[in-house]
Amino acid sequence: MNIYDNISKNKAKRKKQFTILVDPDKVKVKDLEKLVKIATQAKADYFFIGGSLITDNRLDECLNIINKQSKIPTVLFPGSVMQVSPQAKAILLLSVISGRNPEMLIGKHVIAAPLLKSSKLEIIPTGYMLIDSGRATSVTYMSNTTPIPADKNDIAVCTAMAGEMLGLKLIYMDAGSGAKQPITEEMIRAVSKSVSVPLIIGGGISSAEKALKNCKAGADVIVVGNAIEKDYSLITEIASAVHSA
Repeated sequence: MNIYDNISKNKAKRKKQFTILVDPDKVKVKDLEKLVKIATQAKADYFFIGGSLITDNRLDECLNIINKQSKIPTVLFPGSVMQVSPQAKAILLLSVISGRNPEMLIGKHVIAAPLLKSSKLEIIPTGYMLIDSGRATSVTYMSNTTPIPADKNDIAVCTAMAGEMLGLKLIYMDAGSGAKQPITEEMIRAVSKSVSVPLIIGGGISSAEKALKNCKAGADVIVVGNAIEKDYSLITEIASAVHSA
């Protein structure tokens, strides 16, 4: 079963999934090996690999370490057309539908299309929605877009609905790495009720309690990166909370 079908199947069963976001620039080999071991024991569902910038060219190295030590599927979460590797299982083809930067809606995709077409990667069209977190984030700066205000549930709902109507297979709502304020349960609940495609939530989730609340509000997949970088023990706690939702 491919990645998208697996996410969809679990959504239909109301089974929540947990993803660990790995930024190749921020993790050392020794630490990554430890992270993968803990993630495997905790039965994490996916690894998302990528970041706003990759300056050390360690994308393939990270994928190689994860693939050798674990059967957890690896999915590219690209910040640019340079973040493509055949070592991953799939790629989220992100269209930043919360912004009005044409390069992030379709421009970069045109450049990457020939490479993706010739690859064996499973390509998953994804509507990416940035939600204001109370601080400037790397992804906001790099995408040159304005996030949706945190209290504007109606804008988030209409944006997600438009993304689904355009044929995007996933909706990914993100407060950004190191978010000061995570996405509210009210916004998650409103968007979840308005679309039928799987809903991914990330940014600012720093506890098992918050992850569980997001799942109960309607998130199908929880993504955690920055908090885990600081405390690997959170992997087990958050995975248990998500899988119990």
